[in-house]
Amino acid sequence: MTVAADQKTFADIIARLRVLAIPEEFDMIVAIANGGLLPAALLHERLGLEVNVLRINWRAPDNTPRGPAPRLLREPDFDFAGKRLLLADDRIKSGTTIVFAKQVLSAAALIRTFAINGAADYALYDEDCFRMPWRL
Repeated sequence: MTVAADQKTFADIIARLRVLAIPEEFDMIVAIANGGLLPAALLHERLGLEVNVLRINWRAPDNTPRGPAPRLLREPDFDFAGKRLLLADDRIKSGTTIVFAKQVLSAAALIRTFAINGAADYALYDEDCFRMPWRL
């Protein structure tokens, strides 16, 4: 398989995740559905923490916004009040979805962010957008 120069392979991502310093302790990982599901699963493999899903929708499959702001599709069905959360998504660029997610989860004691690519507390890359290798 040929990979464009600006692309990352799954192996590249796994290698970076293996060496990423995550010194803080967390009670759970919260995946932002749908883009954060696979990153959260990878974090689970690395950290061994429970994964819960926050169902937010804003972007269409072509990455264009579906409306003026993200929407909560379903109220969280897990106990996050007073917990230390690691919020996972595939990419964070404008930060709009993350800001909204933090508002929804504001009863948490601590919220840190993880992204494969973007401006997160813990990020593997902070570059121009690239296609995730698992996208079909």
